[in-house]
Amino acid sequence: MAEDASGREDPPTLPTGTVTFLFTDIEGSTRLWQVYPTAMKEALARHHALLQHAVDSHDGYLFQIVGDAICAAFRSAADGLGAALTAQHALARESWGQTGPLRVRMALHTGFADVRAGEYKSGEYASGLTLSRTSRLLSAGHGGQILLSHATEELVRDDLPPTVGLRDLGERRLRDLIRAERIFQAVDPGLPSEFPPLKTLDATPNNLPIQVTSFVGREREIRDVTGLLKDTRLLTLLGPGGTGKTRLSLQVAANLIDGYADGVWFVEFAPLYDPELVPQAVASTLGVREEPGRPALTTLSEYLRRRTVLLILDNCEHLIDACARLADALLRSCPGVNVLTSSREALGTAGEVTYRVPSLSLPDPRQLPSLERLADYEAVRLLVERASAVKPGFKITDANAAAAVQICQRLDGIPLAIELAAARLKDLSPREIAAHLDERFRLLTAGSRTAMPRHQTLRGLIDWSYELLPEFERALLRRVSVFAGGWHLAAAEAVDPDALDLLGRLVDKSLVVADEEDGETRYGLLETIRQYGLEKLRETSDEPMVRDRHRDFYVALVESSAPNLQGPDQATWLARLETEHDNVRAALRWSLEGGNVEAAFRLGAALDSFWDTRGHISEGRQWIEQIVARAGELP
Repeated sequence: MAEDASGREDPPTLPTGTVTFLFTDIEGSTRLWQVYPTAMKEALARHHALLQHAVDSHDGYLFQIVGDAICAAFRSAADGLGAALTAQHALARESWGQTGPLRVRMALHTGFADVRAGEYKSGEYASGLTLSRTSRLLSAGHGGQILLSHATEELVRDDLPPTVGLRDLGERRLRDLIRAERIFQAVDPGLPSEFPPLKTLDATPNNLPIQVTSFVGREREIRDVTGLLKDTRLLTLLGPGGTGKTRLSLQVAANLIDGYADGVWFVEFAPLYDPELVPQAVASTLGVREEPGRPALTTLSEYLRRRTVLLILDNCEHLIDACARLADALLRSCPGVNVLTSSREALGTAGEVTYRVPSLSLPDPRQLPSLERLADYEAVRLLVERASAVKPGFKITDANAAAAVQICQRLDGIPLAIELAAARLKDLSPREIAAHLDERFRLLTAGSRTAMPRHQTLRGLIDWSYELLPEFERALLRRVSVFAGGWHLAAAEAVDPDALDLLGRLVDKSLVVADEEDGETRYGLLETIRQYGLEKLRETSDEPMVRDRHRDFYVALVESSAPNLQGPDQATWLARLETEHDNVRAALRWSLEGGNVEAAFRLGAALDSFWDTRGHISEGRQWIEQIVARAGELP
């Protein structure tokens, strides 16, 4: 990972606020390492020394080296450009020997950035957007080229060295998929000035949509999915609605666009309901005209047979069979076609590899990290960035940090849910939003009017998945929502005898999560889906029956555990009760609310030793007091 390139024990105060970043790397370094491993080791050391000297001589700070890539920060854009020019001249003069000249591409971008307190030696800048924009600009260039963003060009245009000019390369779409960037190239008589076209999204045919918001986090997922696409031709991103499958697939496609000579094409299936129109939708996206009397799939396959293309098939869950047939046919007849799909469930066709998209990373609300470290967590970064758009100047402070983390945690790190919550920060404080999250489906209704209807509200998002289920799967989802903190198969069968056959279907459709613990599968629901399921359960006449079954199961579990809370198996049984503690609490609550004080008494009596041994003494006392207060209702 990163190292402190300067080697100084007490580095100077780093540039903060408006900072100009210089990113560089060596073109073709992988090949050079393979052919000249010994010579490249010496050449890289010399390269680092030349870059370090250029940065130091222009009052910059070289804060990160990763392989042959170098990152430096400057207080002024003029200093950043001066360092880049000095470095390119030094690289051109150097005698490189066996490796031949090192061709280094460079990019300069200016934007807001701050340094994490106490982290100067690692040089960690807390500004994902400015740094990622610089990185994207660098990826567009060629060895020997110096590129400037429009923001940097505006700051240096009136303060250029006499011999240096700036060539306007026009507006180009970088690979972060947000607004186009006007790019400039520094031109100096002593350096090469002619280069191939920039490696931007415009250089390869595509229809990747421009995004109006930045892409936050997901570095690990991008690496994972990119790696999988190198080894498989059909990859499906799985996850419930709102987890960011579409944005992830678009970003990966943008990164890989150079590998597909005939383009990267995005096909949105959400508005489509007729399975017969699936091949035609893809053909229309590619500009393939329908031929009378021939199936659209046949025409499409012939068109793609000799082309190298990445197809992104988005929102396949309601057309799963048709999408599976399409993918299978194209992969069998078109060797240059790769398919990346997003869906709530797998296509289930030969050769498919699946990747489950996780929620955004979250801090532990019980052990809050420092304010500086909160930015390490993707969910918090997303909340802050989206909140800043509706409430300029919004920041995480000591006063609101706990509430902000609670919002992210209770919304399960689901990107869309967090974005909807951030939109409410315009008129509510983080604490007020956190306090109303039990009413989340009424609260989170501030989505973009131009988004698909199911992305405008949290309820609409989950309605989409729920309504695609057959009724017997809906019934199970409603019933297992009574479980708090997860459950095992036996518990699910207690509330729904058909659970054995149906649970796997809900797992496949990304509505239930399954994890193996000590050789046994434990199931669970994201809290947002659980709240939705409880709401749907209350709309039926099943709720008392389901809650009674849940209570009876845990009364039996707790009473069978009680004799084992002393003796050689004590640790195992205590751990099991700890795992089920949330469900036991729910059973106690329902026993008292539903008037079954006898069940509450049996639970309290059997749990006494557990509460005492595991340190839940105050909580146990509170439950016992409530039970004793109702003792008159006992037989």
